[in-house]
Amino acid sequence: PRLTGPAQDALEPLAAFASASIDEIYVGDEYDNETMLRKTGDRWTLPELENLPADNAMVDRLLAAITSSDTDWPIADSTAARQRFQVASYYYQRRIRLLENYAVLGSYFLGTSPGFRKIHIRNESQDAIYSIAFNAFDAPGHSGGWLDRKLLQVRTPLRITADTYSLHRQGSDWQSGIGLRPDERELEALLTSLRSLQVDGIANPDQQRDLAEAEAALVLEVESLTGTVTLELFTLGDRYFIHSSEYPLTFTISAYDYERLLSIDFRLISGELPSG
Repeated sequence: PRLTGPAQDALEPLAAFASASIDEIYVGDEYDNETMLRKTGDRWTLPELENLPADNAMVDRLLAAITSSDTDWPIADSTAARQRFQVASYYYQRRIRLLENYAVLGSYFLGTSPGFRKIHIRNESQDAIYSIAFNAFDAPGHSGGWLDRKLLQVRTPLRITADTYSLHRQGSDWQSGIGLRPDERELEALLTSLRSLQVDGIANPDQQRDLAEAEAALVLEVESLTGTVTLELFTLGDRYFIHSSEYPLTFTISAYDYERLLSIDFRLISGELPSG
């Protein structure tokens, strides 16, 4: 006999394509926000945010959840179930469109959660409703939510210059601009701050304008194997910001990251004071 309902849809894969073929993603939320991600080389970028880098791991998790071949048997296929599980074309938590060369490969609706790290999903072209391992909040409908928080990290600096000190690396050792060995703890604090620096988000348009005319509290020029970047740190009201010469927009950062870079003692880092 011919299969109908969930049994028939079970023969159709949720996604009949590989995640590697996808080069553009549209993510809409229940508030009618929508953002777009585009693959550029081996990285995902955010066209609405001056092509800033997106968090590749976030994108990979979304695509893996949808294109995974181990999707369980459908749990429902009725029109009433679409509304109950919030996977209807007019009622959903997230709407995901996956494209290759401007052609839509698949459109999906993400709905309610049946359990921890689980979410209901339906392919727009199918009746079957599945449950996959994913969370709706891991697919935000605004570009800022996809931003790579680690985009300003400097893993292996070779030279660091500030207003009051400078450092350069010679082999495995560091030397200050006045020819002395920097305090080890202060040096490690600085290097750790650069390696683990994370942005929280992007300054809003009014803040961007004000910061363009503001004086930086600290300017750091950092040279690494990938080039030289200038980092400028600012405060505006009770908020903390950082601008990189590598990107057009200014970012928000935590008070913790801001203070870690501002609190470096130039006498210790220059080797003027003995370690103690």
